[in-house]
Amino acid sequence: MGILEVRDVNKSFGGLQALNNVQLNVEEGSVHAIIGPNGAGKSTFLNCLVGRLTPDTGSVTFNGGSLLGITPHEINQAGVARVFQTPEIFGDLSLLDNVIIPTFATRDGAFTLNAWKRADQDKEVREKAEHMLEDVGLIEKKDFIAGSLSRGDKRRLELAMCLVQNPKLLLLDEPTAGMSRADTNNTIDLLKRIGKRGITKIIIEHDMHVVFSLANKVSVMAQGTVIAEGLPEDIKGDPRVQEAYLGGAHL
Repeated sequence: MGILEVRDVNKSFGGLQALNNVQLNVEEGSVHAIIGPNGAGKSTFLNCLVGRLTPDTGSVTFNGGSLLGITPHEINQAGVARVFQTPEIFGDLSLLDNVIIPTFATRDGAFTLNAWKRADQDKEVREKAEHMLEDVGLIEKKDFIAGSLSRGDKRRLELAMCLVQNPKLLLLDEPTAGMSRADTNNTIDLLKRIGKRGITKIIIEHDMHVVFSLANKVSVMAQGTVIAEGLPEDIKGDPRVQEAYLGGAHL
């Protein structure tokens, strides 16, 4: 039994079938990549996992409990964190403040500005945030305004914001999109270091260099369904994948 089990998930928008009987099993501690052409349904699927969309039918079970019918905040509290395709940070705040704020995501009760101010003064919370910034290589920039960072550094900051919540499952939607090759390789190295914490990861990615550098298992989506699944070396040579993803060209 995996930490995440998806069974017969369907999602339509009007007459468009975005997801068609999607099946997925993700083993705890693994890196599971989801690849496929634009329009395959990958981001729709991810949105169903985090509560931004509700499947028409099917089941999504995480760590023994259903993720359907609960709010995105409750899903986050259950141990699921997401890194978005475009980094979502507080651009007008310092890096340290950006990492302090998500400490409330795993707490019960409503968030208030006064509570955040108290947390900012709390030594334990501050030290934890600084430790996360050190982990992602940004501690020397902790007092910088987040909006001034490069795209690669914004991605590292967003990862720190996720990691401070101690997630069991980390969802990454094209984590290297728009990055230079150097930043991409740095991000790969960072994700490998994170992997040593035992956090399960699902990565949606178009860059095959990233996929084959990180993934233990690969699922291929096309036209809203999973058409192939297996080890990275098996996926490379699968003719169905080559046809659906690259028009018959080899990966």
